Amino acid sequence: MLLNWHLAGGYMDQKLLDEINERIRAVLVQGPAADVEKNLRAMLAGLFSRLDLVRRDEFDVQREVLARTRAKLAELEKQVAVLEAAATKSPER
Repeated sequence: MLLNWHLAGGYMDQKLLDEINERIRAVLVQGPAADVEKNLRAMLAGLFSRLDLVRRDEFDVQREVLARTRAKLAELEKQVAVLEAAATKSPER
């Protein structure tokens, strides 16, 4: 599940990765094994909430919207070009 997140900038800097590593180590040292997953999830959720992240399904939806928008823009640009060409060919009144 954690692998399905994308950072808006496309990468995580080394400082952030080091911070995550240190927090994971702290959790492993402090708690019993039964609480490790719960603690890790809470810690990672807190870290990820500070980042500009989106879920994979949200990312895919926005990519599809962008593709449709680009296609519509291309279509409208062609229509404008046809209208401009017709306007320059038609005699003035």
